[in-house]
Amino acid sequence: MKRRPGLVLPALALLLSGCGLHPLYSGGGSGAVATTLTRIEVGPIEGKSGWLMTNALHDRLSAGGATPLYRLEVKLDDQIIGLGVRSDDSVSRERRTLRARYQLIDLANGTVLLDATAGSDAGIDVVNSEYATIAAENTALERLSDIVADQIVSRVALYAQRTAAPKQ
Repeated sequence: MKRRPGLVLPALALLLSGCGLHPLYSGGGSGAVATTLTRIEVGPIEGKSGWLMTNALHDRLSAGGATPLYRLEVKLDDQIIGLGVRSDDSVSRERRTLRARYQLIDLANGTVLLDATAGSDAGIDVVNSEYATIAAENTALERLSDIVADQIVSRVALYAQRTAAPKQ
């Protein structure tokens, strides 16, 4: 039987249209999700990891200067644990873990709309140079802040999509 490539894509599109998948950011910058994300202020987050997380969230939420309707409260747990041990009892490998508990709060009435967690970890090689090890730990924290911020914004975007008023 000879295949007809012109029929495969339309048939696939027809199958996917019935599965309930919808684009998260439909409507572009003026859609319900994008509009909600620009109306979120980020509460203060303590420490160096908090500074990095705040910047990462601001980059993703791209606050447009509009009056905020929501506040995102984030509490971080940043830990470094030694894993590998050399024969001289020094650590050869570390794992840096960044966990966030976050809440989306409605500023109108103080209601917690979303209460969830996000997190990730990274492996770090411990080398003879203390400077190189500290630089690797800092780089891991920067990378983890970006990953966790992506997780938080994705979850908030899903919440915004699910609670958006249905179009009439």
